[in-house]
Amino acid sequence: MAAVGFLFILLPMAWACAPQKADYVMVSCFPNAIIANVPECPYGWEIGQLSLGGVCYTGINTPGFYRFTIPDLTPKNNSYCGTLSEYVGGKDPRYIFSNSIVSNDSSLTVRNQPVNYTFSCTYKAAYLVNNAVFSQRVATVYVNNGSLGSFKSQLSMNVFTNSKFLYAKDTPYIIDTSEIGSEVFIGIEAKGLSNRFKVVITNCWATPTPYSTDRKRWTLILNSCSLDTTVTIFENAKDSRSIFKFNSFRFQRLEKVSTVWLHCEVQVCDGEKLFCQPTPCTSRSTEFEPDPNGGILTTEFQVREQRNV
Repeated sequence: MAAVGFLFILLPMAWACAPQKADYVMVSCFPNAIIANVPECPYGWEIGQLSLGGVCYTGINTPGFYRFTIPDLTPKNNSYCGTLSEYVGGKDPRYIFSNSIVSNDSSLTVRNQPVNYTFSCTYKAAYLVNNAVFSQRVATVYVNNGSLGSFKSQLSMNVFTNSKFLYAKDTPYIIDTSEIGSEVFIGIEAKGLSNRFKVVITNCWATPTPYSTDRKRWTLILNSCSLDTTVTIFENAKDSRSIFKFNSFRFQRLEKVSTVWLHCEVQVCDGEKLFCQPTPCTSRSTEFEPDPNGGILTTEFQVREQRNV
């Protein structure tokens, strides 16, 4: 019996995770959810000892990280796992959602440095659509990194004037019906992050409504590969910006002013911990595979019939 007891003392020590000293949190602000990733085993804390908002032990272990997800951003439900929602009015009304990932140990003695990863996401209220779903082209992230201080990061999707990708156009981007078929240049960029983080475009598609789940859709990029013959992917998963182009179009049997909504599923990948480059397209699956680490950015195009002068 003594030998059995000795084994029980040793096993937890053998299974304990290797402490990580990296003190940062990667936050993705997306239309329907917020995803926060912290390095696995921060300062020796295991996944079961970290909670979202000090309430929910819902974290899951992914390669190199512990991931926590806030799946409901409805402003009225501002208490999901301790999530707080603040509405800021004025000329630029917006919603700010905030929460934190904290350590909690019920044992008598605590031997690990306590952690508190506080983060928030800001959304423009003007981008609110039905059911308070955030359909937007810009996601702003505010992160408190503990000992590293704080920074502001912005993940955005913009339309550029030409293939040099130097100047972004205002939204909504307007295309005359006589210009249908012209080239559209898209850039998705993460600002405020170090070079270790790569922007990866996994899927892009267009719908006649703001809803990315609309069954009427036209797929441009599938699993990081061009599906539309007019799509050219210039850069993807190489650095903090991924860029591509496609030929403009409109949906049939719609009114003279047609709005096309472009949706791109994107993730931010830590290049120092993970291999971020997509696999070659020749060996890729042709079925839609949603990225569990990603979220969707949206921008709109208005196709208008030329007016007689």
